[in-house]
Amino acid sequence: MSTTSLVNRQVYLKERPMGIPQSWHFGIRPVPVEPLREGQFLVRNAYLSVDPAMRGWVNAVANYSNPVGIGEVMRSFAAGYVVKSRRPDYPEGTAVMGLLGWQDYAVTDGRNIRRVIREHDLPLSLSLGVLGLNGLTAYFALTACGRPEPGDTVVVSTAAGAVGSIACQLAAARGCRVVGITGGAEKVALCQHEFGLQFAIDYKAPGFEEALARATDQGVDVYFDNTSGRISDAVVRRINRHARIIICGTASIASWDPWPEGPRVERHLLNKAASMQGFLAFDYEGRYQEAIDVLAPMIRDGRLRYREEILDGIEAAPGSIADLYQGKNLGKRLIRLIDA
Repeated sequence: MSTTSLVNRQVYLKERPMGIPQSWHFGIRPVPVEPLREGQFLVRNAYLSVDPAMRGWVNAVANYSNPVGIGEVMRSFAAGYVVKSRRPDYPEGTAVMGLLGWQDYAVTDGRNIRRVIREHDLPLSLSLGVLGLNGLTAYFALTACGRPEPGDTVVVSTAAGAVGSIACQLAAARGCRVVGITGGAEKVALCQHEFGLQFAIDYKAPGFEEALARATDQGVDVYFDNTSGRISDAVVRRINRHARIIICGTASIASWDPWPEGPRVERHLLNKAASMQGFLAFDYEGRYQEAIDVLAPMIRDGRLRYREEILDGIEAAPGSIADLYQGKNLGKRLIRLIDA
């Protein structure tokens, strides 16, 4: 295959957003695929990931990674196949997942590849969801930071989401009493009937705090926090002694400018000898296979259920992040470029 005849459509950052990126912050451009140099290979992306973390990747505020530059391809995880290679360890046909960007094709030397996908009996799309960043986040945040024991009460916010739903099911598999918090009757039903939660609470409904108190009548031992804001304010007030709070996301905070203000939790944490810890999945890159070895068998035998929401065509990408923050998605959101 000659790369010179290929046209690569790229979604690039056109202007810097403050807060949640909207469709007009991005543009789509066609560019030629550059010839491969020695040690490089070409990936044809089949699926592009849409993640809440992408908001932080494009905002010019303090974050755990440098912001995407104006004019640069939007940073994202993607999964696809090697279609041309000048590296013997990445032969043509190899399925890979990595930070390959919102584009049709990615030329790489392998440094942005996170793993070679070997679960060929499972859909490739799962490598961006339950077997990708979402599943890895749920697994390591829960096991390494939350450390739930059988009988613990574990509360998970955004429980119908791509990360929260997995965290709920993993906690239940460990014998915990799991309380999921989500928004809207449809998502409550999803938590109950699809993900098997006995306790699913709608934070948008009247009497949210009273419902939370009933479901956590023995207190909270582990809180898997994906939201911050008023949901977390209510949960933290119910923590037990030695509770573990995992800060995995801050969906309710649109911007860090001005600095968000809220309840001061330090005295409460002190009195309960509790811990609050931020979590980044990138800190566990050397252990990804450990999580895959646990999650993949659970998917195969039906113990771990998941939901995907697939949008077709690269044209769907620019507005897809904003929709996440409006709660429009049901399941892991993906952009499909080719059938795989």
